[in-house]
Amino acid sequence: MALRSQKKPLGLVLIILILGMLVGSVLGELIGEFVVDGVVKDFFTRSITAGFGPAPLDLVVVQLTLGMRVKLNVISVVGVALAAYLLRWYE
Repeated sequence: MALRSQKKPLGLVLIILILGMLVGSVLGELIGEFVVDGVVKDFFTRSITAGFGPAPLDLVVVQLTLGMRVKLNVISVVGVALAAYLLRWYE
């Protein structure tokens, strides 16, 4: 049995990981809506927000405002891990 390189396109990997993050975030929000207040709800709804605010870029002809913010909770991290695990079987 010969070993072969299993390179996956970077675009596909990014899309799968972003989809895993989105699905995980939505599931985390849904769990937060239906779980009774307490430690479990706090665990699933607590999130970390990272990013940078609006940064204007004036190119005289075009003016752009760039910014990005990522909000991660426990379930979104699980979603990314699950997406990465499932990506192993994509050929």
